[in-house]
Amino acid sequence: MPIVELHVIEGYSTKEKQRLGQALTDAVRFVVPAPPDLVTVLIHDLPPEDYYRGGQTRQPAPAKDDPEKIVRAFLAEMSERAFDKAKTRLAPGFVMHFPGAQPMHDLSELMDWAAPRYRSIAKSYEGFDAMQGVSDAAIVYCRGTLSGQWPDGTPFEGIRFIDRFEVADNLITQQDVWNDIAETRAQA
Repeated sequence: MPIVELHVIEGYSTKEKQRLGQALTDAVRFVVPAPPDLVTVLIHDLPPEDYYRGGQTRQPAPAKDDPEKIVRAFLAEMSERAFDKAKTRLAPGFVMHFPGAQPMHDLSELMDWAAPRYRSIAKSYEGFDAMQGVSDAAIVYCRGTLSGQWPDGTPFEGIRFIDRFEVADNLITQQDVWNDIAETRAQA
């Protein structure tokens, strides 16, 4: 039974510590073949006056927002066509890559590119996976199927997709998309 013991400076909320506990449990299970209920995580709060680094007391850094929630909110806003709101979740220099397209940096470019390809589109999600990347960016994958209408109004459904997002400083810096739309359209 693995036991992880962690000391943090007092100031993180219960919800933030629960996220940390889950992340540590997942990290242990990535290496050790243990079911979640056999991984114990102990988080100890240290009062700021009891913590010194470089001979000085320190304050805790603010917790990062959950990158999966950032991506889910962005996707919901895109689905609702709340583009101005979705745009606020994008970092300066944001880039998105879609199959067969040049890199795009603005949601209006995506709308222009998509217009001749389909009349409407919706995503059904099978799952989300979030992890810390090698850099400061968190990586979030979502996967599922697409449904909608081709430009002539003919419906389609069950088209596989995977989206990969990079999130840094609570903003989306990159989106990469893979799907079977072109193959499905060619067969239609």
